[in-house]
Amino acid sequence: MEPRQSYNKVFELLETHQKWFASSLPLIASENIPSPAVREAILSDFGNRYAEGWPGERVYAGCKYIDQVEQICMDLAKQLFRVDFADVRPISGVCANLVAYTTFTTPGDTMLALAIPAGGHISMGKKEFGGTAGSVRGLQVEYFPFDTEEMNIDIDATEKKIQKLSEEGKKPTLAMLGGSVLPFPHPVKQLADTFQEHETRICFDAAHVAGLVAGSQFQDPLHEGADAMTASTHKTLPGPQGGLILSKPEHGEKIKKSTFPGNVSNHHLHHLAGKAVMFAEMHAFGKEYAAQIVKNSRALAAALHERGFQVLGEKKGFTRSHLLVADITKFGDGKTIEKKLEDANIILNRNLLPYDIKAGRHFEAPGGIRCGVSEVTRLGMKESEMMEIADFMTRIVIKGEDSRKVATDVADFRRDYQKVHYAFETSKDAYTYIHIR
Repeated sequence: MEPRQSYNKVFELLETHQKWFASSLPLIASENIPSPAVREAILSDFGNRYAEGWPGERVYAGCKYIDQVEQICMDLAKQLFRVDFADVRPISGVCANLVAYTTFTTPGDTMLALAIPAGGHISMGKKEFGGTAGSVRGLQVEYFPFDTEEMNIDIDATEKKIQKLSEEGKKPTLAMLGGSVLPFPHPVKQLADTFQEHETRICFDAAHVAGLVAGSQFQDPLHEGADAMTASTHKTLPGPQGGLILSKPEHGEKIKKSTFPGNVSNHHLHHLAGKAVMFAEMHAFGKEYAAQIVKNSRALAAALHERGFQVLGEKKGFTRSHLLVADITKFGDGKTIEKKLEDANIILNRNLLPYDIKAGRHFEAPGGIRCGVSEVTRLGMKESEMMEIADFMTRIVIKGEDSRKVATDVADFRRDYQKVHYAFETSKDAYTYIHIR
């Protein structure tokens, strides 16, 4: 393909992608749609500049306005999460976790975290699986005992495991709670005393639930005993892709150094500006938005259950966050179901179940699917729309209808949901392609 053809093809694909998403149901739990204001901020000249270091302590000149925006961003984050220290420079949730590992551990230390099938993230993974904690930081990762029925960390078994590890000379330096499948609050408060007795620092990976924490709809880890909380800024927080770490002031200087020069050089300043805009939106609209996310998630889970899906966590009401997980092994494997739904313009992801490995299943074709409602909620959908989404999914997964027919019906349904809600300005539709060439 000639250079000009390649050039044109890229733009054609970009526009086609956005048209597709404007007619689809985006249910990926780790994604969201930013407001037109956030999109404007990330198109700014900040994206072409460098600002290594802390505001007022830069290695580069030309940062006098960048410093002011970063200070606003930090101040808004501290106010939103009711804390006294925030570092908004990490460029992703994985980067934020690496900052936490750098701050609280030394290579060779032991860390407790969830196994990936139980909801842990690859950034918490062991070296043999290519996980960030093991292969990048050199940590020895031990798994939290997990109660599949409760879909949560087993408190009693964890206390026994910590004692056993200490007796074996493997006392955990860091306990990493939170993760990528987090339907229910984790027992930070219940385990805090045990961790403190063993001089184990507590970090909570709130990548998925930070918007719910900010909106007072989930647990508040830093006020339950955690030493730090890491987050992504683009899941239940509806900002640009990026990271965040919050902590107590006594850890502030170590965290600052762990971020720069430890884990970032320049920290993607256009996304920093987008984070500031998003934090301002969350101050104004976050409580209402977070409350509706949880209502929608619970409504979708119940609707799917009523239609024959095996949604995990039934005993506890399926979910208290933005996501749900369903066992779909009665209807096929996760890879096949994911593709059929995608062909119907229903975009979600396959997901390992806590018991998949023992059952001989693996991540390429697991037994589960994961749905998140943060994005459709931001498009203005409420509980009644969750029933319609459940109907669309039922037509594909249970009834086996033709994906092309369902895709047409999904596109018709989506016509009424094109604006971003819970934002100051919404002059552009959510997926409008903006031409500036």
